[in-house]
Amino acid sequence: MMDLYPLLFRPNLHSVVWGGERLKVWKGLQSDGLPIGESWEVSAVPSSTSVVANGIFAGLTLSEVIEKDAESILGERVVRQYDGKMPLLAKFIDAEKDLSIQVHPNDEMALREHGKMGKSEMWYIIDANPGSFLYAGFKEQISPYEYKKRVEDGTITEVLARHEVKPGDVFYIPSGRVHAICGGILLAEIQQSSDVTYRIFDYNRPGMDGHPRELHTELAARALDYTVEKEYRTIYSARENGAALVVDTPFFSVRVNEVMNPIHRDLKKYDSFIISMCIKGNCYIRIRETGDEIRLDEGQSCLIPASVADYDIIPEEEGQMCRILDAFIDNKDRSLLRTVSRFLHITKK
Repeated sequence: MMDLYPLLFRPNLHSVVWGGERLKVWKGLQSDGLPIGESWEVSAVPSSTSVVANGIFAGLTLSEVIEKDAESILGERVVRQYDGKMPLLAKFIDAEKDLSIQVHPNDEMALREHGKMGKSEMWYIIDANPGSFLYAGFKEQISPYEYKKRVEDGTITEVLARHEVKPGDVFYIPSGRVHAICGGILLAEIQQSSDVTYRIFDYNRPGMDGHPRELHTELAARALDYTVEKEYRTIYSARENGAALVVDTPFFSVRVNEVMNPIHRDLKKYDSFIISMCIKGNCYIRIRETGDEIRLDEGQSCLIPASVADYDIIPEEEGQMCRILDAFIDNKDRSLLRTVSRFLHITKK
């Protein structure tokens, strides 16, 4: 096993027609005048892989580092489940303008149509202008025929569930759920490691090249889940100086850490890497086994390898709030036999 440590990454910004300046300002980066909509914080997507910024792996891509010792970095069960590939992608998104109305395929459809992973995701609202809203799900039952007609005449938003948002709101967007982030929202996104998106409606606006962006109306019709839910917003309770589980899905789990004093996080039991995204305040992450420490500033993220995922989160100033999102694959063994074995200190030979 290599000597592993929390990995920081170089900026990985994506210019899009609906982006703005907020991500560059928030991250303290120099402006080049291009509208930035996404910062891919931790990515092994081939089209835009993260590059390590610290330690002995500086200059290598995340994929290259994983190839060196996948089990120690990703976790043994993650490697078996995902064939040694990073299964998650973490982003910050600044929607200065409305994103397109869109949907993502599930694993089966994405593999069949594109040879890729499907895309379920979650959003944590970091900041939102007064009155800002997003779309998630249908507000009323419609048929595939009505869907196509409303796309054609530009009235699709009339049947979507519209949600006004505030900081701290969470939405889980499973594959098949129609959605759109709208203007004035800054959020953190955790998603399956996929770049497959089907645009349904894009307000007839031009893209960065001056031409209308491609729509995927027919593919979207096959991917859509028309089920109407009573509640699309995720309800959770924050924990003062502790971690609160906000999303627990077959694809990933996410916790929010509200840290005012140092806290200990022993997450080795999950047999998974940890993506940590600092969304408020500054802190240090110190690995207990090695003593390795990194500073994690607001607007910055890191990847903690599975083999060293026993660490402390230490606020820069004790008593001042630091908020961290943790994303991981929950591989904790909850079998009764394993629980009894642990209690009796029985180990397999």
